[in-house]
Amino acid sequence: MAGIFSYLHPCYVLVNTSYTITSNPSKICIALYVFLSLLSICTICGNLLVIITIIYFKQLHTPTNYLILSLAVADLFVGILVFPFSMAFTVFSCWHHEGLFCKIRGSFDVALSTASILNLCCISIDRYYAVCHPLTYKSKINVHVIGIMILVSWGVSVLIGIGITVAGFNQGKCEDRCLIDALISTTLGCIFAFYIPVIIMLSIYLRIFLVAQRQVRSIQSTTCQSTMSGATVSKMETKATKTLAIVMGIFILCWTPYFICIIFQPLTFAVTPIAVIETLNWLTLSNSMLNPLIYAFFYSWFRAAFRLIITGKIFQGDFTKTKLF
Repeated sequence: MAGIFSYLHPCYVLVNTSYTITSNPSKICIALYVFLSLLSICTICGNLLVIITIIYFKQLHTPTNYLILSLAVADLFVGILVFPFSMAFTVFSCWHHEGLFCKIRGSFDVALSTASILNLCCISIDRYYAVCHPLTYKSKINVHVIGIMILVSWGVSVLIGIGITVAGFNQGKCEDRCLIDALISTTLGCIFAFYIPVIIMLSIYLRIFLVAQRQVRSIQSTTCQSTMSGATVSKMETKATKTLAIVMGIFILCWTPYFICIIFQPLTFAVTPIAVIETLNWLTLSNSMLNPLIYAFFYSWFRAAFRLIITGKIFQGDFTKTKLF
């Protein structure tokens, strides 16, 4: 029996009906934790670099970058809190021995991941006004509005994290009614934390793409007799399509499988393999590492700032007012 269960997870063994971390980890277990440690370090370093960049360089003190800063803070805490906790007390252990530590870890996981998603949603709203309503953008999206968006994002995230945790505490203290309440709270949490923001972002980015295409065609029609060729226009359209595809594609790739599993798990009346749950969970967390690449490294002024930080030039003088673009 113990031999059968030992294959369920490379880092756990069954001892007297209790799952514990093995004292003799396999090569797969060691490789797994090395990989996850590197993932955590990359997440922390990448987001910390974004935070330092936006705070240090005064030219980057803009409403849009404040949203990116809020996103980086959420992803930084994912790397600092959720990654180590998930490594030390993985889904497998919490699945069979769900105690206070697992509840707290789950609360951090849900709250910070939701904050990351909602900040992405706010960024898409900001981009919508910047591209589709450029004349009224500065009057509608100012520091005050951005502050409200950030507070709402974090407030909703904390409420969802606490709500799901409370539902988890109630489950097991009573019978069928609490199970139904937990199912409802989990479903509502998924809807408000993922599905609604995704629908909003897809709609917004689709609108941005259509407007961008229309603007390109307008430029083409007014400059058809000038130096702009059809090849140049085609390149612009391809670049716009590629950028939006990367932004939404990576986000959906990382998050959709997990939330589909969470929603349909209670309806299938079948136990999802632990390895699948854990893999999907880590896939969602990896988005916190990729966000700095998507929302910061794509901008040339961020790359210039990163070079100044990484090379240590900011310690050799005052570069706060450096023109990055």
